[in-house]
Amino acid sequence: MTDDTLSPLRERVAAPPTYRPQHPLIAEWRPATAADVDAVHEVYRAIAAQDHPNYVTTREEVEEELGYSFIDLEADSLLAVTGDGRVVAVGIVMEPPRQETLVREFMNGGVHPEFRGQGIGRELLAWQRARGEQKLAASDKALPGWLVGYADRRAPDRERLLLAGGFEVARYFRTMERDLRDPIPEVAPTIDVRIVPYTSELAAAVHAARDDAFRDHWGSQPLSDEQFDGLVSGVFVAELSFVALAGDEVAGVLLTDVNEDDWPGQGFTGAYVSTVAVTRPYRGRRIAPSLLRAVLEACAQRGWDKVVLDVDAENPTGALGLYTGMGFVTTQAETGLVRAY
Repeated sequence: MTDDTLSPLRERVAAPPTYRPQHPLIAEWRPATAADVDAVHEVYRAIAAQDHPNYVTTREEVEEELGYSFIDLEADSLLAVTGDGRVVAVGIVMEPPRQETLVREFMNGGVHPEFRGQGIGRELLAWQRARGEQKLAASDKALPGWLVGYADRRAPDRERLLLAGGFEVARYFRTMERDLRDPIPEVAPTIDVRIVPYTSELAAAVHAARDDAFRDHWGSQPLSDEQFDGLVSGVFVAELSFVALAGDEVAGVLLTDVNEDDWPGQGFTGAYVSTVAVTRPYRGRRIAPSLLRAVLEACAQRGWDKVVLDVDAENPTGALGLYTGMGFVTTQAETGLVRAY
C-alpha cells in the first residue's frame, strides 16, 4: 500500500553525510559485531537498573537484535569504547522490513549510566539520526517516514535528549499490573469460541491474526517471519499463551513471556503479556477478556503475584478500558517520540 499524495521517501528526504561522533572520553567509535553480545548486554543491563528496574533485556534478546538479517551491523550500529576497551554506549538503527503504511527507523540503545551527563548521548543520537535519515532517503516507498525513540518516564533525560534532537512526543504508553490475589472475573466469549493453549502448529495463523488485529494500532506494521519467531522464542512461554479459535479460524491471541530476571527489580513474581490481539470481525465478543482470564488463572495457579502488560493510552480498540475492567492498574509510563518525514 502506498499513499498517493506522497512522493517516494528518496525524493523527500535528503541523505546527510555520515556523522562522525567525537568525545574526549571515547577512544573509539566502531560498529558492533556478533562478538559484542556480552558487552552490549552489560550496557543494557546497567541502563535497565537505572531507568526501568522492573524489566531487563536478556542476553538472548541482545543476540537476536545483533543477528537480525535486516540490521547491517557495519552500517546500522555504533559502539562507544573507552581507552581501556570498555563499551559504554550502544546505538542501533533498526528498520523493520515489512512496510505497508509507514517506514520506521528505531533509535535503539543508550549510554551506560556511569557515563551520562557528559555529552556522549548527544553524539550517539546525532549519529543515529543521520543514519536513520540515510536509510529513509534510500527508500522507494511513497509512505510517511518516522525516526522513533522511546523514553521511560522515570528517565526524563532520555526524553529531553530526544526532544533536543528534533523529535516530538507522539504517544503515551502505560505499564499496568494485575494483582492475582484479587478475584478473577468469570468472563466468557459471547459466541462459540474455544480458548486453547498456543502451539507451534498454530504459529502461521497466529502471526497472520496478530498482524491483522494490529493494523489500526498506532505506528504498527506487520511483523516479518523473523520478528514473529523472536516474539515466540526466548522468554516466551507457550503454556501461558492462548489462542481463541472460531472453528479453525484464529479470532484472538494472547502471548506471554516469563523472565525471572525481572522479578527482583519488580519486587514480585509473575508474567508479562506481550500481545493481546483480536481480529476485527470478532471484536466486541468478549474474546479479549476471556483470553486474559485464561492467563490470569494460569498464573494464579502457579502461585505468582502479578501479571503485567503495556498499553497505548489512546488505543483505538478500547484496550485501556478492557484492562482496567479486568483489574489492571497503571504503575509506570513511557513516551513514544517521533521525527516525521
